[in-house]
Amino acid sequence: MGRIPVVDVSPVAEEGRFPAKAVAGEAVPVRATVFREGHDAVAATAVLTDPDGVDHARVRMVDIAPGLDRFEAWVVPDRTGAWTFRVEGWSDPYGTWAHDAAIKVEAGIDVELMLTEGARVLTRAATRTGDEAMDPAGAQVLADAATALRDTTRPPLARLAAGLSAEVRAALAQQPLRDLVTSSERYPLVVDRPLALAGAWYELFPRSQGARQDPDTGEWTSGTLRTAAEELPRIAEMGFDVVYLTPIHPIGSTYRKGRNNSLDAQPGDPGSPYAIGSAAGGHDAIEPTLGTFDDFDAFVASARGLGLEVALDVALQCSPDHPWVTEHPEWFTTRADGTIAYAENPPKKYQDIYPFNFDNDPEGIAREIRRVLQVWIDHGVTLFRVDNPHTKPLDFWAWLLADVRKDHPDVIFLSEAFTKPAMMQTLAKIGFHQSYTYFTWRNTKDEILEYLTEVSGDQAAWMRPSFWPTTHDILPPYLQATGVRGFAVRAVLAATGSPTWGIYSGYELVEDVPRPGVDEQIDNEKYEFKPRDWSRGDQFGIAMLLGKLNGIRRAHPALQQLRNLRVHPTTDPAVLAFSRHLPAALSPTGRPDTVVVVVNLDTWNTREAGVELDMAAFGLPTDRPVVARDVLSGDTYAWGSQVYVRFDPSVRQAHVVSLDAP
Repeated sequence: MGRIPVVDVSPVAEEGRFPAKAVAGEAVPVRATVFREGHDAVAATAVLTDPDGVDHARVRMVDIAPGLDRFEAWVVPDRTGAWTFRVEGWSDPYGTWAHDAAIKVEAGIDVELMLTEGARVLTRAATRTGDEAMDPAGAQVLADAATALRDTTRPPLARLAAGLSAEVRAALAQQPLRDLVTSSERYPLVVDRPLALAGAWYELFPRSQGARQDPDTGEWTSGTLRTAAEELPRIAEMGFDVVYLTPIHPIGSTYRKGRNNSLDAQPGDPGSPYAIGSAAGGHDAIEPTLGTFDDFDAFVASARGLGLEVALDVALQCSPDHPWVTEHPEWFTTRADGTIAYAENPPKKYQDIYPFNFDNDPEGIAREIRRVLQVWIDHGVTLFRVDNPHTKPLDFWAWLLADVRKDHPDVIFLSEAFTKPAMMQTLAKIGFHQSYTYFTWRNTKDEILEYLTEVSGDQAAWMRPSFWPTTHDILPPYLQATGVRGFAVRAVLAATGSPTWGIYSGYELVEDVPRPGVDEQIDNEKYEFKPRDWSRGDQFGIAMLLGKLNGIRRAHPALQQLRNLRVHPTTDPAVLAFSRHLPAALSPTGRPDTVVVVVNLDTWNTREAGVELDMAAFGLPTDRPVVARDVLSGDTYAWGSQVYVRFDPSVRQAHVVSLDAP
């Protein structure tokens, strides 16, 4: 325990069993409860240690809950690797003296004794040696104050003022006098590259890009990796960082699914790319109609030339035609009748997919999957979106993710686990860099704000959220009923509510027609070719909005952070407001950055609302308005602590406002 107890340290995952997460340049809050016996002042320091074992930063912590002994400091790691942090609690002799002297001297009690004790404390602080030594300028400030405290020719209150001056406090804030220093344990902090926290993903099915249907015969010709590459400039122009490809492996023909997941596949139906494996190969091969590895390498090169990284879907399952089914039947479940069990999630059935049975030869399965990942890493894939990881054992993922990290620390894994919170959280703790979230199903003001607060709170230490308004499997009810305006609303919320967000291709065209009875698009692209006329996007304006949002995200470092979100009260149940703020000391630009987002969820009616902003928390004046620039519209306003907003849905659905410091 130590003389100065340091307890309830955060960010800590499972008492340090798993590392907390950060990225290079991310501001990380370190918190702890620090206290002691008696009434003497206590304080705390957060110490961040780099992968070489060198203390990178020592930051004086601030009491954020007076009376509850809860302290906080923000630290910023500057490179990737395995970092640690600790909290040092200590007795604060200057703080104790300053508190007591201010009371006693002003009351005329023990005046000379208190002033003499103050001089002794400051002299001791000024003359320290070793690691705790003051810098010469600070030492001189303290020595001069000690001399003033001993000067009996001056009035006692003037002498006290010298000991309590702002200059003295500033010097000791930088290099405090610390007694009875007690350290917590060292806790792990794994630091990844910035794209693990902040980035914009764009999903596409390569076979749909350039696919065409013969008007006479009705036969389809698949798009290829080469034709898909032709879409990369359009994607890059909208400001995306990652192009994410659904599986590009050979597709099985046994029990192939037809349009809209029907069991009646017609000639020419391409099948689900998630039914992986045929005579042409498995997870380490490319569907022949898409092209070859030379074509894939060309796709990756084109993407990189445009500033895009390539993510690939990892779906650990097989079609009945996969080579592994013949070569390793023990990797699957054989039923009592001798057949291999296909995937089911009653009432859903996936006859075209065989799941792995990790109870049979788990080491063999793990080694083979690690080999497959290496194939794609060697061909330039730097991110993997993992399909349904919650249906595979956690110990398998823990091993696989650690092994890839060891050899390729820049490779990023996104967990597509729309499942129970415990599983989602644990997948994040054991090594997934990012996670799909429940954002897609949060629709009301209260639901959205509660969820934004949740994902940016304590769990942000291990689970980095990725917000997607739609996916190839999900078309939420809100978007089925609200048209272009609803698509704009959800894009703004996703792009500003999380540092990482993603768009499924077709969003620009406001594809909002559901398959009856199911919250997914009609004519689901998983089961058919879906070429699109991108020139139609101009009539909706969503593509322009996506590009503008990505540009805003890049221009504002506050939007590239996760743990800096604050919710603001509004007077209308359909109008929500939140902000992201980064003080100058934590900003990569050296300047403060504040972005306030106000959104009208009602896409049909004009709404008016008051918004209450905590300007002091932004470090902005509370007695006069500041310049508020709407970076979506270009309009400029004067905003203070109380703001009036009016939303006419025919004009705008949201404000994204940058508050400029005077």
